[in-house]
Amino acid sequence: MTSASPPFSDLSPDCVLDALDSVGLVCDGRLLALNSYENRVYQVGIEDGPPLVAKFYRPARWTDAAILEEHVFVQELAEREIPVVAPLPLRDSDTLHSFNGYRFAVYPKQGGRAPELDDPATLEWMGRFIGRIHAIGALRPFDARPVLDAASFGDEPASWLLANGFLPDDLVQAYRSVVQQALDGVRRCYERAGDVALLRLHGDCHCGNVLWTDSGPHFVDFDDSRTGPAIQDLWMLLSGERADMVRQLSDLLAGYEDFCAFDARELHLIEALRTLRLIHYSAWLARRWDDPAFPAAFPWFNTQRYWQDRILELREQIALMDEPPLWPA
Repeated sequence: MTSASPPFSDLSPDCVLDALDSVGLVCDGRLLALNSYENRVYQVGIEDGPPLVAKFYRPARWTDAAILEEHVFVQELAEREIPVVAPLPLRDSDTLHSFNGYRFAVYPKQGGRAPELDDPATLEWMGRFIGRIHAIGALRPFDARPVLDAASFGDEPASWLLANGFLPDDLVQAYRSVVQQALDGVRRCYERAGDVALLRLHGDCHCGNVLWTDSGPHFVDFDDSRTGPAIQDLWMLLSGERADMVRQLSDLLAGYEDFCAFDARELHLIEALRTLRLIHYSAWLARRWDDPAFPAAFPWFNTQRYWQDRILELREQIALMDEPPLWPA
């Protein structure tokens, strides 16, 4: 996003507290900024009640309809006792509110710790709940939210990067060549997978968006919900050497398939989806560079070394996409 002023320049602590007051929440003045770059998220103390979490959406990123689709999806999951953190209906039972040009939602505070992904029982437990999420996600489509595919996560962000002068002049041709080869590899992976089913997804299901408690996982931050293949919500939980990922995938699917059938053809998409995420991530950083939070948090971005590493990374992905896919043990 390019704008005359940073997107959150007017979102002061007083503005946050006044926004919550506008929907009937009486704050006690305590305000703690939580770790979030795309949006602005705060833990807010509430008089006569537990603290809540207020999420202020980045202007111009999503339409109101797209945000409300996310809310409805998460509420569907919560109604079926799937452990997600759903927005609270407040004024007039709405979940999306507006104040001084900012849109926001309010959530209950959910504690927890990172899941132990080296534990087979933890992975199986998470697989069960992801299977339940997908069983609901398959019931109806998103209308206002996009599809995760090679066009939206690969072609468009790569073209945008090359057109907007972020790459050093001496690396432009090398990046252009390698990203084209990578996207050709992505398309071959999709051809091998065939016509797989698409459904509503969490979309960004990595361990940072899972809070673990004694009662199991709680899935948070559905801000990147999109339509896509089921494997998108599984592959980011895999790490390590190939043998490690095979074991982890087996544990996840042992739980997943208790609630949702898994099409093994989607395993052809793991490295393709990883490649698309790498391309999209670079463009995401570039598009947010007018937000002062980004240069402060990502000082290594847009250096010569950064783009050299990305070129090398994509070359490695080209090779990986031509290897046989992972198969559960």
